Amino acid sequence: MPKLDFIYFDAGGGHRAAATALEKACEERYPGWEIRLMHLQEELSSLDIFRQLFGIKMEDVYNLVLRKGWTLGSPQLLVAMHALIWMYHPLQVKVLKKFWAKGAPDVAVSLIPNFNRAIHEALRAVSPRTKMVTVLTDLADYPPHFWIERGQDQYFVCGTEKAEGQALEMGHAREKVFRVSGMVLNPRFYEPLEVDVAAERSKLGLRADLPTALVLFGGYGAPVMGRIARWIEESGEKLQMIFICGKSEELKREIEGMRLKMPHFVEGFTKQVPYYMRLADFLIGKPGPGSISEAVHMGLPVIVTKNALTLPQERYNADWVAEQKVGLVLPHFGQIVDGVRKLLEPGVLARYQENARRMKNRAVYEIPEILDKLLP
Repeated sequence: MPKLDFIYFDAGGGHRAAATALEKACEERYPGWEIRLMHLQEELSSLDIFRQLFGIKMEDVYNLVLRKGWTLGSPQLLVAMHALIWMYHPLQVKVLKKFWAKGAPDVAVSLIPNFNRAIHEALRAVSPRTKMVTVLTDLADYPPHFWIERGQDQYFVCGTEKAEGQALEMGHAREKVFRVSGMVLNPRFYEPLEVDVAAERSKLGLRADLPTALVLFGGYGAPVMGRIARWIEESGEKLQMIFICGKSEELKREIEGMRLKMPHFVEGFTKQVPYYMRLADFLIGKPGPGSISEAVHMGLPVIVTKNALTLPQERYNADWVAEQKVGLVLPHFGQIVDGVRKLLEPGVLARYQENARRMKNRAVYEIPEILDKLLP
């Protein structure tokens, strides 16, 4: 029975989501595979100085920074984090060697950045037969030492032309760099979803005839969502909005308590994102690779920002939106009213929606086929 390890962590929600989505797709296509989900931070917990000093995991510190929007200076913080990772590199390799010495897979699939040098060295030392595959869950690499390392005998799966070119430029062989049609999405985004949009909007207290924005900022929402609601409300723009606040009950209560006059619906954490996207005309959110890819797959143009607060690894995502003409990139959300008005100019929204619908992302089903070819 083929054995595969899918390696993820919880610094940001996209890595675990990609691992579980890929696991589900593999189980559907290759039920004979034995797949183990490996939470890297748990395996390296003995090296987590944040947990040792403050009783909080390093990935939880990262997630807190994201939730609070404390991302100014994130490029410098990333350099410091890389220095810390490299300082602990020999110990990371030692711990991972001990883990895989108990049983190494045929293929190890990394869905995380920053630690692939340690993963590669540990596998080479313990199990040279194991093939390592890095699946980029960002639209591009952010060198140095983020996703793609030089001089490693491994494979890469890239969802954009930009990422593919980066891997080749770093000297990786053409036959070891695979291009797929996008980011890994949960298979539920491919399930048939025939709904009466007008009727479903009515159930949520929305109008059938108004443009509808879905406001989505990840699993915990973001404080800026309340300001966006207020700015749109004060503009008098003929628009209605669906707010998905994620796990932040505080944010949900805040928006519900605003008593907005425009038609709107407020939701907390939900797995029904495809349903809400089906009811919307466009998305307002952060330039995360997951939310952008989900929206575009569902035919929704996006409005995102790119500025000093944008995480460095997500800045190309905003460039990609502009390059592919699937949405608007604003300097900051203080310009959201102007952005919405531009998007709703005659013919503009329809043109962006058509551009989004032309992009056929089947990556979650393409990657199992690639892995199958690499198995012994």
